[in-house]
Formats: sequence, structure tokens, C-alpha cells
Amino acid sequence: MDTFNLPMDLVQENDNVHIIGYQSSANLVKNKITMNTNLFSFLLAGVKTTFYAEKSARIDPSQFILLSCGNCMMSEKNAPENGIYKSILFFFDNKILSDFFIKYPGPPQVHVEQAMSIAEQPFVTFRLDPFLQNFLHSLELMLATGKPISRAMRVLKFEELMLYMLDKYPQQVMSLRTANKDEHDFRQAVEAHIENNITVDELAFLCNMSTSTFKRRFAKIYGVAPSKWYLQKRMEIAATLLLNNREKPSDVYHKVGYENHSSFTQSFKQVFGLTPSEYQQQKLTVLQ
Repeated sequence: MDTFNLPMDLVQENDNVHIIGYQSSANLVKNKITMNTNLFSFLLAGVKTTFYAEKSARIDPSQFILLSCGNCMMSEKNAPENGIYKSILFFFDNKILSDFFIKYPGPPQVHVEQAMSIAEQPFVTFRLDPFLQNFLHSLELMLATGKPISRAMRVLKFEELMLYMLDKYPQQVMSLRTANKDEHDFRQAVEAHIENNITVDELAFLCNMSTSTFKRRFAKIYGVAPSKWYLQKRMEIAATLLLNNREKPSDVYHKVGYENHSSFTQSFKQVFGLTPSEYQQQKLTVLQ
């Protein structure tokens, strides 16, 4: 019995959303799988059986399955007509899932109690309908070109799929949010204050955490210290205002959480190597 780490064993690119075409001519029986992200598995030919500790499921090409991260076992049986097992695997991690729920909060009529009953399940199976068949065909067409699918397109297709699923299967989709509610709530609190003049200590207080716990949690989710992350994000917003809106630096600093122009100028120069005025003049000259 082999053991696989997914999606790492199938991709070289280090990213949090992947679309992979998978094909095999070998019948595989109960391979051990460590699922490091969540997965939509669309079957094109053959039969897939998935085993978790609590339950198992068997799907054919008329169905697809949403698997949560964790350990499971999988069996793959080839289609009898051509001896091929074929599927499209759509991997996505909790960060991109949390980003989705921040961008699209979801229908208010779905209650947390209803979602929790589904969140306890390690996977959910669905039947393909005409829309999802067309969606799956669009993935096949992109993969058939042999060219890498851009990250922007992968994120777009993920949002397309999730928005449709959220509309048709709101309880099941919102259960993903509920299952990852702590991280979602943390990220929502962090990102709601990008443009506010708020300290890390104050944000930790609002999140009902000690400052040290907040910093550890932040670093685990974002991979960087909160002060560095906020600095980068605020200066990116400032740069957009300077270039796209052509606002004066003196009108920008308070919009990104600074109380005076001089400290804003110092922070901007720390990130871009130029003062806001120099950056604006240089970039706008190039664009002309």
C-alpha cells in the first residue's frame, strides 16, 4: 500500500489552488492519502472509493466529491470500456477558502446550527447537473491545451464553482466556512482594519487574545509578522491612490491609517525606496 501527499506529489508549483488532470491505467486499492488541502474531485472515467475513519463513499462519473484536508484512503477502479481511470482534481487550501468567504459572505438564511451538522462530515458528494457538466468541460478544454493555467484563471474558476455551489447547496458550502470558522473570523478581523489606525495590541484585544498569542496566530496564517504585513498592505493601497486616483500624498496618509504626513512618508520610503511624491512623479512620467 503506497502513501501519497497531495497535492505536493502531483505539482511542482507552490500555490494554494491547483487544477490537475489525472489519469491512470492501474487499478489502485486503498492507497494511503495525506490530504494537505481541500479537494473537489471530478471523475471522468472509472470509479473512486474514498475511506475516512467515520465513513466511506463510492462515486462514478455522474458524481463528484468534496474532500476535507486530513488522512484518508482511496481506491481507483478503471473504466471497463477503455481500462482508464481519469479525473480532474481541484485543490484549494483554507486560506483561499477564507478569502472567498470574506469576499462573498454567503446567504444569511443558512444557520450555523444547520451547517454544523454537515461540517462534522469529512466529505460531501454531489451529482453533476448541466451547469456543472459545462464547468467541468471548461476545465477539460483548458487542460487540453497543455499550457499552465494561470493563477488568476484558477482563482476565477474556483470562485465560479463556489458561487454556484453556494447558490445551489448553501448548507453544505457554508459548512466549510463553519468548519474553518476560527481562522475565517481571525482573517476577517485582521483585514477589516488595514486602513485603520490601530495597533497590534489593540487588534489582539478586539480578537480576545493576548498580544503574544495574536502574533503567533497571525504568523501561522499569514507567514509574516503583523507589523510587516500591515505596512506592506497599507503602502500598496497608498501607491494605488497615488497612481490610479492621482491623489496628493497629503490627502492619502490618513486613508491608510496614519495620523501625520511625515510618518507616512517614512513608511512609504521603507517599502518603495522613494518618497510618495517621488514615486508618483516617477511612475506617472513613465505612463505618459
